Amino acid sequence: MPYLTEPEPVRGLATEVAPGIRRIVAGNPGLMTYHGTNTYLIETGQGTVVLDPGPDDEAHVAAILAATGGSVGAILLSHSHSDHLGALAALQAQTGARTFAFHRSADSAFRPDVPLQDGDSVAGLLAIHTPGHASDHLCFARPDGIVFSADHVMSWSSSIVSPPGGDMAAYFQSLRRMLARDDRLLLPGHGPPLPDPAPYIQELLDHRIKREEAIAETLRTGPFAAMDLVKELYSQTNPWLIRAAERNVVAHLQKLEQEGRASRHADGWVSSLSSSDASSR
Repeated sequence: MPYLTEPEPVRGLATEVAPGIRRIVAGNPGLMTYHGTNTYLIETGQGTVVLDPGPDDEAHVAAILAATGGSVGAILLSHSHSDHLGALAALQAQTGARTFAFHRSADSAFRPDVPLQDGDSVAGLLAIHTPGHASDHLCFARPDGIVFSADHVMSWSSSIVSPPGGDMAAYFQSLRRMLARDDRLLLPGHGPPLPDPAPYIQELLDHRIKREEAIAETLRTGPFAAMDLVKELYSQTNPWLIRAAERNVVAHLQKLEQEGRASRHADGWVSSLSSSDASSR
């Protein structure tokens, strides 16, 4: 995959990434977060909107308050994972802004002030339900072709799909939904902006399809545990990312099971297709 990179950003600084949009990168770098979570400050007719407050970090909240002068029109949440949600309570306490997020939160402890449905609009942004990475994941689209893609499509890496909250079948559908759009720029939850996103999204989808077919083919010689499949198919994976690879494999296995192409047994996963079925695919 042709992933993008960028220099480590200056912490606590709001920098313009597109007209009317600034970004502050949180101080939570890591193997799963790249340089950190992107918090976006979006100028709208309803004031400055904060998208994804970021992790629970006093310094990051202080940077958001400094960049907005403490005046926030609304707080939007792409999904309820802690690296996006953690700072929300502190930011809301300081600003009094209402929170907007998908109406079925994946975090039982969080309920938005304004629950959003797929297709709703807030501050001129269209909410697009894109489950896969998380069941409550939303992308937000501006009318000018800029989309805040959060963790659904990231420029620096593919997304982890970890059941039960992650769903590979839903992820495939959500990627295809984004492909059907005519967007010009994606602003992800981690990593740099992604221009001309359609070819990249197609490669993400093709990569996942290829990986799934490799899993399905390997299962014909099963049974295999999910970690056995990781060792068989992910030989070049960073050892620190093996756990993430296993979660992706489990998500693929569950999708194959839903489609009648794999089944679980006490000693592992096996193919549900006969040799003739497999050869006809």
